[in-house]
Amino acid sequence: MSPNEHPDRLRILIGCDTFAPDVNGAARFSERLAAGLVERGHDVHIVAPAQRYRRYRAGTETIEGQPMTVHRLPAVRWLPHDWLRFVWPWRAKHYARKVLSAVRPDAVHIQSHIVIGRGLARIARQRGIPIVATNHVMAENILDFTVMPPLVDKLVLKLAWDDAERTFKMARAVTTPTRRAAEFLERTVDITGVIPISCGIDRRNYRPDPMPRAQPRMLFVGRLTSEKRVNTTLRALARLVSEADPVRGADGAPLDIQFDIVGGGDQGKHLEQLTRQLGLSDRVHFLGRVDDEQLIEYYRRASVFVIASIAELQSIATLEAMASGLPVIGADAMALPHLVHDGENGYLFAPDDDEQLAARIAAVLTAPHEEWLRMQRASLEGVEVHDITRTLDTFEALYRGEPIPE
Repeated sequence: MSPNEHPDRLRILIGCDTFAPDVNGAARFSERLAAGLVERGHDVHIVAPAQRYRRYRAGTETIEGQPMTVHRLPAVRWLPHDWLRFVWPWRAKHYARKVLSAVRPDAVHIQSHIVIGRGLARIARQRGIPIVATNHVMAENILDFTVMPPLVDKLVLKLAWDDAERTFKMARAVTTPTRRAAEFLERTVDITGVIPISCGIDRRNYRPDPMPRAQPRMLFVGRLTSEKRVNTTLRALARLVSEADPVRGADGAPLDIQFDIVGGGDQGKHLEQLTRQLGLSDRVHFLGRVDDEQLIEYYRRASVFVIASIAELQSIATLEAMASGLPVIGADAMALPHLVHDGENGYLFAPDDDEQLAARIAAVLTAPHEEWLRMQRASLEGVEVHDITRTLDTFEALYRGEPIPE
């Protein structure tokens, strides 16, 4: 029985290679999961890299409005990346022993098999502590920031997945956000029974607006990295506003389309340069990182959410757009077809095909308002199954070793 005060209360240790203040899907999932568990009365501890190389320290941090204990490990910055920090791999087991001895959790939930999660899994197994592992990693996400020749990249990647397989086989359960992502993982490493569990979203935080937009606005939210293919969206916009053949509204006038880009990343300067080359500087707005209230407002005022990414295991930003009542246009790649149902809540397009993407954007921006509202309703209905309550119910069952809910 748990040593905690209440028999239903769990002490959960969540191991993350990326966590607040980082802005990415894996970090956001971990933050929402932890906050949701705290709100339900559980004792949640996080293990994550510190923002500076300093001594191990543990303290209370407020994440998503909930207080939790965060154990910050000394970390160094990965120089090819603009913000990513990592713990020295040969120190991971040392810190795992230290944290596990201090916390004595009922279960360990690792969000990465790479450094922190790898160390925690090995020491937790030695001590008989149940492990749940969630995979947020794809090859494109790893290779994007290496500085090695392609042949070396392939060898390193094979070794990394072999090690991931050993880590995952230590877990009571392995999860990933969607069925397609689960199939990808099962093809990549020799494991079966990967459980698809949505990252989840609290729909109460978003404000769908059914009113017609005064100005057509495209929106992208996410890291500005190569696999996100924001360059494809910029080229599609250039087609839509070309002087020779601009897309026109019901009154016959060219649409004054604006494009808001929320997020930062290593491709930011390149994308700004491409924007100037395409003559779009007066239409494209690089907004950088914003706080939650600003983000909700950008979703509320947008006309359509556009995501050309080829490497999404789920896409929390797409879930947020759907919860905001936006039609979504997404690349027909990886997990996006699970969220974007072509012709229902938006449209799919062939990856990297900016001409087809332009046609899909035009279809949404020129649709009668009744048709736009139909797509909005489809997005709102489609996001219901991703409610954070279901996600929390499922992980609680996994931590306890109970059958997962339907």
